[in-house]
Amino acid sequence: MKNVYLDSAATTQMRDEVINRMTSVMKEVYGNPSSTHSFGRSAKSLIEQARKTVAGYLNVKASEIIFTSGGTEADNLALNSAVRDLGVKRIITSKIEHHAVLYTVEQLQDCFDVEVVYVDLDSCGNVKTSHLEELLKTSDKKTLVSLMHVNNEIGNKLDIKKVGELCKEHDAIFHSDCVQSVGHYDLDFSEIPVDFTAVSAHKFHGPKGVGFAFIRKNSGLKPLIFGGEQERGHRAGTEGVHNIVGLEEALKLSLDNLAEEKAYISDLKAHFISKLKAEIPGVKFNGECSDLEKSTYTLVNVCLPVPEDKALMLLFQLDLKGIACSKGSACQSGSDKGSHVLNAFLEEEDLKKPSVRFSFSRFNTKEELDYVIKTLKEFIES
Repeated sequence: MKNVYLDSAATTQMRDEVINRMTSVMKEVYGNPSSTHSFGRSAKSLIEQARKTVAGYLNVKASEIIFTSGGTEADNLALNSAVRDLGVKRIITSKIEHHAVLYTVEQLQDCFDVEVVYVDLDSCGNVKTSHLEELLKTSDKKTLVSLMHVNNEIGNKLDIKKVGELCKEHDAIFHSDCVQSVGHYDLDFSEIPVDFTAVSAHKFHGPKGVGFAFIRKNSGLKPLIFGGEQERGHRAGTEGVHNIVGLEEALKLSLDNLAEEKAYISDLKAHFISKLKAEIPGVKFNGECSDLEKSTYTLVNVCLPVPEDKALMLLFQLDLKGIACSKGSACQSGSDKGSHVLNAFLEEEDLKKPSVRFSFSRFNTKEELDYVIKTLKEFIES
């Protein structure tokens, strides 16, 4: 049995360079960054250097980068504070956002009586920017728009710059979950009018439990977690220096090698799509994931021609063959409700068939993909 990991949209394998750097920091730089002695100053220096590195890659100010425990916390920070501190009374979002956004928005609706409006999607799950523009024109309430850059299940890419410009034109705050795009794309936030973003290191071969929020200068956001003055007063709690340094190293390696690794992974995806079409008649691709221009190069979400009575066994059988993939978002594993993303736009007939997300990284090979397709074909024909 082979072991094939095709679930990098859930989490990625850490690079050896990242592990080595983190190990070195854990051994040698163990002071509390808030301490004023040399041990503390050494730790604090590493954090501030990491902040400058991250800011440099995104072309923003170092003061606009706030380290968090990951994307979920960064999403919560932006959304909660926008309502609580910035006077937001209306949130425009979509039904295919990550639950870190959708569940937070529901809580804000219940607790603060915020109006929540969902922008229309087309038949491929794309946000209809014409409808977004209509929504922005139809209310005088202070509005926040929360739309993710790259969808974590179907890979659709939002025109983040266009949406940002629409928000700016109509004096709306723009928040975007960029968990699936930072580290995989060269983004310049000095050119993209987004106010808040969320990022997680473990999506680009870094450690789990650390990420950051980009918070545009003078936004007025206040802390979600209180207790100390860490992170310029935006997030209390002693910083995990080794994790922050791991994030820095992972982002640096991902973006310094972006052109080469993007080309390699894009070739893997194109190969996988081509072989699926050739070997499995009736296969469908959800959203825009088969279009290399309209979707991220890191994943595909396929609807397989499998009858309902066999569908529940598919992931189990793949796992028995050593293949790791996902029914949807990893945050939904164990749920029998199906994918909220696919439910938002797929036809009823296709919802009855199993849809599987395969997501790739620099560590995968074409030989692995061929093994997966062979296994799928054997299951379908059995």
